[in-house]
Amino acid sequence: MSDPTAFLAGQQYVELTTFRRNGTAVPSPVWIAPDGEDLLVVTVDETGKTKRLAHTSRVELRPCDVRGTVAEGAPRFAATATVHRDKAAVARVKRAIGAKYGWWYRALTTVEPALDRLPGRRKRAAIVLRDVVPLG
Repeated sequence: MSDPTAFLAGQQYVELTTFRRNGTAVPSPVWIAPDGEDLLVVTVDETGKTKRLAHTSRVELRPCDVRGTVAEGAPRFAATATVHRDKAAVARVKRAIGAKYGWWYRALTTVEPALDRLPGRRKRAAIVLRDVVPLG
């Protein structure tokens, strides 16, 4: 595969696997969008994904369906992930996801500004994926 980043960017859903301190893999289906050389994922901050990425930047990626089901023989990739919480990074990932997923993403996020003002509402975070390489 000549460009693993482009391949993953073209997928509707990707299984993002993060790792616990003991090495246990924890997969999550996510939307993913390209932006330059990076792949971007938007998530709620202070979730398991962001907590696990605080201690290891290693992730694995595989194409999947909306439920996270990975087809037999699907290619697997390794990447380096960083979590960004600043407004500019979150805006960047929202733009990229919105551009890729269009009306579906906009429909899901229409009420987000109002919800963000509610007490206890968790903020969004941007996950930036780089250095994508195929695994075995």
